[in-house]
Amino acid sequence: MSSGKKSDSNFLVQGSILAIASIVSRIIGLLYRIPMTNIIGDTGNSYYSAAFEIYNILLIISAYSLPLAVSKLVSARVSKGQRKNAYRIVKGALLLATGTGLTASLILFFGASFFTNMLNTPLSIFALKVLAPTILVVAVLGVLRGFFQGLGTMMPSAISQIIEQIVNAIVSIAAAYILYGYGARIGAVLGNKEKYGSAYGAAGGTLGTNMGAVFALLFLGMLFLAYKRIFKRQMRRDTSSKTESYQNVFRVLIMTIVPVLLSTTIYNISAILDQGIYKNVAELQGYKPDDIDVWWGIFSGKYKTIINIPISIASAMAASCVPNLTGAYARKDRESVRSQINIAIRFIMVIAFPCTIGIAVLSGPILKLLHLYGSTGTTAATMLTTGAVAILFYSLSTLSNGLLQGINRMREPVKNAAIALGLHLIALLVMMFGLHLGIYAVVYSNALFAFFMCLFNAMSLRKYSGYRQEVVKTFLIPVAASAIMGVVVFGVYKGIFAVIKVNAIAAILAIVIGAVVYGAMLLLLKGLSEEELKKFPKGYLFVRIAKKLHLL
Repeated sequence: MSSGKKSDSNFLVQGSILAIASIVSRIIGLLYRIPMTNIIGDTGNSYYSAAFEIYNILLIISAYSLPLAVSKLVSARVSKGQRKNAYRIVKGALLLATGTGLTASLILFFGASFFTNMLNTPLSIFALKVLAPTILVVAVLGVLRGFFQGLGTMMPSAISQIIEQIVNAIVSIAAAYILYGYGARIGAVLGNKEKYGSAYGAAGGTLGTNMGAVFALLFLGMLFLAYKRIFKRQMRRDTSSKTESYQNVFRVLIMTIVPVLLSTTIYNISAILDQGIYKNVAELQGYKPDDIDVWWGIFSGKYKTIINIPISIASAMAASCVPNLTGAYARKDRESVRSQINIAIRFIMVIAFPCTIGIAVLSGPILKLLHLYGSTGTTAATMLTTGAVAILFYSLSTLSNGLLQGINRMREPVKNAAIALGLHLIALLVMMFGLHLGIYAVVYSNALFAFFMCLFNAMSLRKYSGYRQEVVKTFLIPVAASAIMGVVVFGVYKGIFAVIKVNAIAAILAIVIGAVVYGAMLLLLKGLSEEELKKFPKGYLFVRIAKKLHLL
């Protein structure tokens, strides 16, 4: 097997390690959100969501692009044997992260009142102030994750993610419970027990985020110090003649960070714009502020929490693609570039299609299984059924952003995101003012935003990499297999539930049977060949099983 083929398979394996960690982290996040939501309620979820959306913008500006930038720059230098320059990139990035992270944390803490009033959610100020120091921690954490990813291993990032979420879950639940009671007592004195209880409970939830990041940083910091001795021995064997100046290090870091920062900011700012537009327009249309907060809490706390689980796979795959694509593109190995793009898109589509249809078909049972149904379950289920297509579009647009960055077309996602955002906001306003769709306008316009990103990114990939998108195996066969799976899943759930009347058993059996049916149909319809299946993680094992079942 050639090095190019090994690279093609390796980034799938590394991406899968990070994807599995992301899924585990998301599941932990989903599980702890259940008791936390029961503690703080949908109103508390609205405060929690508002604080996070403001925090995310400052995080993106100050630190979010650092892991990708560091991994890209470290990978490029290590591939050329320039270990000393790679280490200088890390040191420069740590200094930059400390400066930007500290500045953003101070802005967030002292500007909390301004930001929360801007979103018409003033009681989220407590959650936002608790979140403020997290930016500094995440900035430094991101550099260390980027360093290990640039070396071609996703395992340290994967383990740190799981540690982060476990600590986050424990602290969030405990702190939300304790602070909800404290806030309720304050609210009783001020004449608004429920709202202050929810606001302080949301702050408890954000304390978990802070402590989770701290523990992840401690883990990666100890790992970095242990590995530094090995890396310094490798540096002594570095025979490269040119040592980069720190002036050049900061220049390349900023040149790499800024385009990623802009595209990510535009990509994520839609959430904060959506909340501002939705809440203000809904209030103008005569809806009660309490109802508006509850609907937004359902959207952010239930709908987005569930659809973000499969989308996290695309984020992980994008992170693993960038270092490999950067290396292949630097070597001018266009065949490897196109092969890696093809494999990554095929992999994501094989996963995104069944997740989209499965969640749409089983929206209600999934919410009940996760104890997220409650009194607002019908609304949440309708959001998932009608808005599940966003999983498909966000998965593909997230991946294609990473692919474009991997081939050094850093400005393309910026331009594409800006156009998509403009079209998204027009659609949102039309749906709210013209069609009076309320919170569903946010659901549908979000899916449209991701669809436009897919479209524009696909055009850019074709233009700059020469990649020609294959349609039948990548899209048509997975959607056909998923549609058959959807019919089976719906029938199995209804049949089992009619007999035993236990949602958990019916839902779990329907999901397991659906996964088996989808895999079988994908192979029977020739969606994956034997050679292609071997490139997937544990591919040889799947090939042996498929042959025993006469599916190959």
